[in-house]
Amino acid sequence: MSALLQLEDLSVHFPKKRGLFSKSHEVLRAVDGVSLEIQRGEILGLVGESGCGKTTLTRAIMQLQPITAGRIQLEGRDLSHLTATELRLARLNFQMVFQDPYASLNPRLTIFSALAESITARTGPLEYEDIKQRVAALMERVGLSPSAALKYPHEFSGGQRQRIAIARALGPEPRLLLADEPVSALDVSIQSQIINLLLQLRCDLSLTMLFISHDLGVVRFIADRVAVMQNGKIVETGHTENVMDAPQHEYTRALLAAAPGLRRTASL
Repeated sequence: MSALLQLEDLSVHFPKKRGLFSKSHEVLRAVDGVSLEIQRGEILGLVGESGCGKTTLTRAIMQLQPITAGRIQLEGRDLSHLTATELRLARLNFQMVFQDPYASLNPRLTIFSALAESITARTGPLEYEDIKQRVAALMERVGLSPSAALKYPHEFSGGQRQRIAIARALGPEPRLLLADEPVSALDVSIQSQIINLLLQLRCDLSLTMLFISHDLGVVRFIADRVAVMQNGKIVETGHTENVMDAPQHEYTRALLAAAPGLRRTASL
């Protein structure tokens, strides 16, 4: 396999302000020298406590957060040096699934309109019948009935909304999916359905994924490799079973110790 996404010494720093007239030059190192590779077709799990920098890292990859230093390369192309037009086109190849699907969906758009918008972002304008067929196929792919396409987000359950959010992310036919805590707001039974859906999509569409979570049990089930993040740094990486069963870093051991019964978890 070859790397689809490469992060080279990536840093995102924020200035610390101590008061209205403070001249302090201290910085918060939210992401501090992170280097990672995600191979084509693999799922990399990114784990760590809340506040460790996982979401900031994800936002930086999506170019929603300016970086302080380093490089983000997708298929060898440095994303941080693209023009606005080039970035808009490049984003068709990497899409994001957020933690809260309701907040990420436009409440004024029907599901049909939301999915049609994501599909035509790559294809350009299409005939209505063509869009209708593509929307129906997209809904069926994520386990939803096409007959519900004219409903609005508030008419669906949390799990159904996350399926819609995944469908919208798939609309432009991306090669990389960034999933930021995509199941943490869902009931356990629904979590397993969404995780199994993501695994099926990986197989069917040859997707590459960065899966961010604080739930080590979920990451053990879905990820091929794991990266452990602490205070903005990656402190350990490796194949999932190796990291979970024989952690090398004390922080990884502490995370595992705080998740009793994890090693007995064989499936969701």
